[in-house]
Amino acid sequence: MGCNALTMNFTSIGHSYIDTESGTPLDVWYPISGNDPSRSCLAEKLGIIRSITVESELSGADSPPKDFNEAYLRLHLLSRREIKPHETNLDGLFGLLTNCAWTNLGPVLPEKVDALRSAAAKESESLNVSSVDKFPRMTDYVIPSGVRIADADRVRLGAHLADGTTVMHEGFCNFNAGTLGPAMIEGRISAGVIVGAHSDIGGSASIMGTLSGGGKEIISIGEHCLLGANSGIGISLGDYCTVEAGCYVTAGSRVTLPNGTVVKGSDLSGKSGMLLIRNSLSGAIEMRILDPNRWSGINQELHTN
Repeated sequence: MGCNALTMNFTSIGHSYIDTESGTPLDVWYPISGNDPSRSCLAEKLGIIRSITVESELSGADSPPKDFNEAYLRLHLLSRREIKPHETNLDGLFGLLTNCAWTNLGPVLPEKVDALRSAAAKESESLNVSSVDKFPRMTDYVIPSGVRIADADRVRLGAHLADGTTVMHEGFCNFNAGTLGPAMIEGRISAGVIVGAHSDIGGSASIMGTLSGGGKEIISIGEHCLLGANSGIGISLGDYCTVEAGCYVTAGSRVTLPNGTVVKGSDLSGKSGMLLIRNSLSGAIEMRILDPNRWSGINQELHTN
């Protein structure tokens, strides 16, 4: 199924774990078409959770997910690269998901961890809890082709990792975000952020996402960009841009241009061919032209009285 498939009605069969006592849904796994949607785990054997087969119908990408099962299906489609970030409406998704303790013996409600631990001990099994979160790690549900992920705990289901992407140990990728081509991720791709092909997000570099930005501003990084170690941006970058290590540029940052003009960071959002640095003497953020063939200047109407 390609990304245009969300414009038509279709159904998908998945396997869901549910809390036995309360009936609360915990997760859904949607296998690739043709594979048997069945799983097993010790938590189910011990009766703490139970499993059911679910059928989820998607009726279009413009409307938000209507229930828990459809929310999980949209996250699967993102991680399977059948849709790209922002190609489907995820409004309200966070509220549909259940906060789970993700364990090696199966997902359970956080308040059921002690019961699972005690019951597992009688089976000579030990319990490990990898996280307590609404989102599971992607690799337990989807492993896209052509990627390397050094620490699977740092990539949530719903991340979109293009073929050729490497996520190193300190790299992180949230849901509805990711890469559109080969990329090196050693920093953080926050929710909603899109990184273009052949770009490098350096160690501990960060990018403001739609959650931290109020859900309105979509931050993107173009192709052939570099965010230096410990740098960060709250604006979009075009192609062939570099941000110096340790330099953080937000929409409200005051940035000095090569001609001495001072503008807001938002005035530079989306521009190509920039080098953004912090002057080691004055402490001012400066923009230098990295690639004259791609630097188009800023909108002069912004600075005309």
